[in-house]
Amino acid sequence: MKLTVCIGSACHLKGSRQIVEQLQKLIAENGLEEKVELIGTFCLGTCQTGVSVKLDETLYSLNPEDIKSFFEKEVLAKL
Repeated sequence: MKLTVCIGSACHLKGSRQIVEQLQKLIAENGLEEKVELIGTFCLGTCQTGVSVKLDETLYSLNPEDIKSFFEKEVLAKL
């Protein structure tokens, strides 16, 4: 499973660093380092809506407050 987080300018201002840090923590806490690949990238094309996070081929726009529920619903549920 591949999680790609935009770290471009617009997403950085909306909290992409906090999202990356939270995802790193959740991946480690759940022992998923071998199953979830976390990648940073520049611009996924949805700069106006929130931090762009791509899970495999599905694109999400998230805020730092959304990460725990996103991780439980979209990542843990699919593993």
